Amino acid sequence: MRGSRPDSRGPMWFVVIAMLAAAVFPWFGPPVYFISFLYTVFLYMCLASAWNMIGGYAGYISFGHVAFFGIGAYAAALLMKTFDLSALGTVLSSIPAGVVAAAVAVIVGYPCLRLRGPYFAVITLCFAFVVDLAIKNLPIVGGADGLWLKAMDLPIEISRAVMFELMLVLMVVTVLVSAKISHSRFGAGLRAIKEDEEVAQTMAVNAPWLKIRAFALSAFFPGIAGGLHAYYLTYIHPDIVFDVNISILIVLMALFGGGGSWLGPVIGAAVLSLVNELLSTFVKAELARIIYGSLFIIVIIFMPNGVIEFLGRLRKASSAHHGTSETAT
Repeated sequence: MRGSRPDSRGPMWFVVIAMLAAAVFPWFGPPVYFISFLYTVFLYMCLASAWNMIGGYAGYISFGHVAFFGIGAYAAALLMKTFDLSALGTVLSSIPAGVVAAAVAVIVGYPCLRLRGPYFAVITLCFAFVVDLAIKNLPIVGGADGLWLKAMDLPIEISRAVMFELMLVLMVVTVLVSAKISHSRFGAGLRAIKEDEEVAQTMAVNAPWLKIRAFALSAFFPGIAGGLHAYYLTYIHPDIVFDVNISILIVLMALFGGGGSWLGPVIGAAVLSLVNELLSTFVKAELARIIYGSLFIIVIIFMPNGVIEFLGRLRKASSAHHGTSETAT
């Protein structure tokens, strides 16, 4: 009798059906609030999955990824205003905005990726602050006044639905790329770097090249997301698109779900987006920050590899205990 292999078609079909349901959801006339909320969930899934390419797989914790999100937003906005783009042209301008963000990541990453651990985390956080201050002092991009963008000439329900679909597509592409990396030689090299970079290099792993590629990819998708989000908001300001709380939130989402897998950031973003919405609605801002700080500490101490692995360990422990009980009886 041949050994049976686990059938993955069930979960795959579930994911496909869920995505199709999400795609048609806005066209059934739900309240705009729910469309906007799911748009935000998809946005954070995209950001957390992109961050995971460098932070989860390679172990280089970046607290400055909001800089690439903001750079993408401003790059797309400048393209739109400079060339007076139509709605379709504005959406397409998000792709070169992602390229700009990736190019900045290569320039910044070349020296910064030589640092490790807390030094890399601090330097990326400082980078986000520097970009924020630079934008506020550049009149060409609106300075401290921000930029107004031309909105879609459509009812708000339709315009929100269109942006919902675009962010859904970007999220799916980002997650698929992350999953592809996870199961590739590229991902294996990044995991080797995370375990021990010196040992990885002795085993012919080109660590500097892999890290630069991962850092550029992890900036490319937030750059596109920033471009789409700028058009979604129709107004951008440094305090909005360079908010360091976004960086902290995507790090927490990826670590909460499990930075070692492609699925972890997706789960983390879904769960914590809901938590964030509830806290924003029912709890004062100061108390919400305390709760998030406490949650960050709990994740680092008790679930360093994320909730997926934590639940897996609990299930194994429960099965082992159950097996021991049956043996005893």
